[in-house]
Amino acid sequence: MLNADQEQQEIARIKMPRGNEQFGIVTAMLGAGKLHVDCEDGKKRLGRIIGKIKKRVWIRAGDLVILTPWVVQSDEKCDIKWKYTNTQANYLKRTGKIKFEQ
Repeated sequence: MLNADQEQQEIARIKMPRGNEQFGIVTAMLGAGKLHVDCEDGKKRLGRIIGKIKKRVWIRAGDLVILTPWVVQSDEKCDIKWKYTNTQANYLKRTGKIKFEQ
């Protein structure tokens, strides 16, 4: 459980999508580092967890993530770049930075 100071520090360091990145919500885990994601632009994509976070972060259905659509199959596939904690996701929702329903 986080106390008030830890929660404020966590919120102060929230990473936001840049460039081609966007928010997404994980809908289903498929195994082998793949998952289904509902994206901010209204599309459903097959996501792949990049190796940098694969063994460091545990991603489950319902988690808020940052994703980058692929260059070639941009409407179908994406890479998962970042996972938000519950505290960060709640803060983004409260402040209106997430434009779709979680």
